[in-house]
Amino acid sequence: MAKWTPKYEAPEPLEGPVVATITGGTIIWFVLFLVQVPFYGWFADRDLDWWIWTCLAGAGLGLIGIWYVRKRDAALRRERSEQR
Repeated sequence: MAKWTPKYEAPEPLEGPVVATITGGTIIWFVLFLVQVPFYGWFADRDLDWWIWTCLAGAGLGLIGIWYVRKRDAALRRERSEQR
């Protein structure tokens, strides 16, 4: 089995409004959770209650994501200011 080597160098990652993107996604997951909670019985009757918990898990993981990207963004800004 031969070792795979890339033919081209990987491009630089794109930087954008990462904190805003993660925050927006987290809000969407939480809103979807809140919209579905009143219909819990309907979902449970059809064995689809995992939809509700998936939305809550998405919101919870989104909170961890917000914390992570804010720390990352601060570290990148700090590194850029130290290089100057």
